[in-house]
Amino acid sequence: MKKFDSRDLRNICLVGHQGSGKTSLGETILFLAGINNRIGSVMEKTALLDFEPEEKEKGASLSSAVASFEWKKKKVTIIDTPGDANFFPDSLNCLCATDCAGIVVSSVEGVQVQTENAWNTATELQIPRIVIITKMDKERADFESTISDLISSLSDKIIPVTLPIGKESSFSGVIDLFKMKAINFAQDASGKFSEENIPESMLKEAKSAREKIVDAVAASDDLLTEKYLEKGDLDEGELMDGLHKAVMQGQFIPAICLSAIKNIGVSFLLDFLVSVYPSPLEMPVRKAKNKSGELVSLQPDSSAPFAGQIFKTTVDQFIGKISYFRIWSGNLKADSGFYNSTRDIKERFGKLLVPVGGKQEEVSEGVPGDILAVAKLKESCTGDTICDEKSQVIFEPLPKTNPLISFVLKPKTKADAAKVGQSLAKLLEEDTSLSMGRDVEAEELLLSGMGEDHIRITVSKLQRKFGVSVDLLPPKIPYRETITRKVTGIEGKHKKQTGGHGQFGVCYINIEPYKEGNEYKYEFVNNIVGGAIPRNWIPSVEKGIKAAMEKGIVAGFPAIGVRIDLYDGKYHDVDSSDLSFQLAGRKAWREGAPKGNPVILEPIMNVEVNCPAENQGDIMGDISGRRGRVLGTEQKGKRVVIKANVPMAEMLRYANDLKSITGGRGSFIMSFSHYEVLPSALADKVIAQAGKRVEEEEE
Repeated sequence: MKKFDSRDLRNICLVGHQGSGKTSLGETILFLAGINNRIGSVMEKTALLDFEPEEKEKGASLSSAVASFEWKKKKVTIIDTPGDANFFPDSLNCLCATDCAGIVVSSVEGVQVQTENAWNTATELQIPRIVIITKMDKERADFESTISDLISSLSDKIIPVTLPIGKESSFSGVIDLFKMKAINFAQDASGKFSEENIPESMLKEAKSAREKIVDAVAASDDLLTEKYLEKGDLDEGELMDGLHKAVMQGQFIPAICLSAIKNIGVSFLLDFLVSVYPSPLEMPVRKAKNKSGELVSLQPDSSAPFAGQIFKTTVDQFIGKISYFRIWSGNLKADSGFYNSTRDIKERFGKLLVPVGGKQEEVSEGVPGDILAVAKLKESCTGDTICDEKSQVIFEPLPKTNPLISFVLKPKTKADAAKVGQSLAKLLEEDTSLSMGRDVEAEELLLSGMGEDHIRITVSKLQRKFGVSVDLLPPKIPYRETITRKVTGIEGKHKKQTGGHGQFGVCYINIEPYKEGNEYKYEFVNNIVGGAIPRNWIPSVEKGIKAAMEKGIVAGFPAIGVRIDLYDGKYHDVDSSDLSFQLAGRKAWREGAPKGNPVILEPIMNVEVNCPAENQGDIMGDISGRRGRVLGTEQKGKRVVIKANVPMAEMLRYANDLKSITGGRGSFIMSFSHYEVLPSALADKVIAQAGKRVEEEEE
């Protein structure tokens, strides 16, 4: 692909709810741009933008796809993003790299949860927006109802700039409210069209809709307000110029209707985007910190030092790692390199790539605003800042999304076990919303993500890309054990006679519960007097006790919340040793702890649920049903935040349950709070599962 000047670049991110038609729209755009000789289909598995096998199987986008093309002498880059909440963090990263958010809304379903999330994110990032109303040819498509829904749910600044001609299966074109012309499209999906006069039956509606545009545009600029008051109207040129400013200021959000499948209205959308929406030169200047930690402005200037940020990484089993980045300042040439200021390393690369779905074209040089890719970077990852080593800067990290659910990965064979960690690490480079950990107690590998579908898709990629097969198991709960009453006068005695030196050590301890507020603590108190145990062997007693505590009391979980009082002991000048007193301490714990009325402790989590206000009652009831306690609520517009304490064991599948309760419109975050005593009926089950004998509680 040829080199374009920054003023001729347009970067658009297509975002919205799953099934709203983002990929279908992208496929029609690529057909019109001559990238594909036919319109790719999601259902027929011929889409260029859904090129991963898992996407073809599921019939939905699971990761973002980048495609660049030329339109009206402008280089346009579209990013088709997933609409499933499991994969929305990818969409969030892509929004951070673009200059326009195309909010795609189905005219059948209207505003849905990910529509709202995408809108709110674009608003926070201060990115110009355009609403694209799709599926106008479908049964139950309702343009007026969708506009009303958009205004009430998102913003009253949303104003249609086209009107539909025909409805549902008879949808045949759009009215251009700037030229005041009817654009009728061929019904063969070729995209061919003709401009005609507006039908008499729609003229009154069109004039009224145009008046709303003129009023809104004029109100955003004092000079245009004067012209409007003088003439009573604005000509097409004045209207387009004013619209451009209003869009940049967020005072006007255009809405365009179309059918991607029938290729009706898509060419108008492209013309509108390249003529109204900003180039990288018009966007707010990006800021970063220099080596001194000072905030500096990075001008989108080709003569400035190079600076960019990686916003996406993919791992191809043949090509290797591909890193997608946005250039914010300066130029970058092929067969060169850059400095990764995030990791303090230098990187070299060969070809500079322009992505087109799953394929790439080469380009000799990138300019400010370009979205490009390079292959086989050694250490650079998503979110990293790349720059000129002599002018080092570092951007704010991309937004971090906390995983909501965890599963245990159990390799099926020894060969899988040997490869799973390294292979999974590569997928974590591709998807920053995943995290990998290890449960040290259970010696299990944990994979955490945004939902069960997210985890299962990752496991599928693990098998396809790296040949690693694993089973998914729910994670084990990190239970703990403690005592609830004091036990005194406990003797720990280790005596063993061998052919040479023997082993001898005796300690006397008291143990008691130790807790401050909600926190279970541990303390070892040395009350030895008169040298009953030599000073150098007192730590040996504690070491033995702590080792025994790790093995638990009744179910094998580590013990916490105890104070150990070492008050007496015996030793032998020849036979006593470090090991002798370690074993004596261990025996003392094993003798005394079971008499302390031991109980199982379970982890309690801090949970914050963000949901529509109408779901508040159902969610609070559900939390109570999970043995949780609601701590409080906070109203935020039409939504509410519910704060609660809930046992971890009750939260393992909460992501799916919350999705069911709220229709996918709820989200939550979770962190550890404290431990509490597990109810006896549940404790009995835990003990039985742990393979331990259940002791009857003393009266």
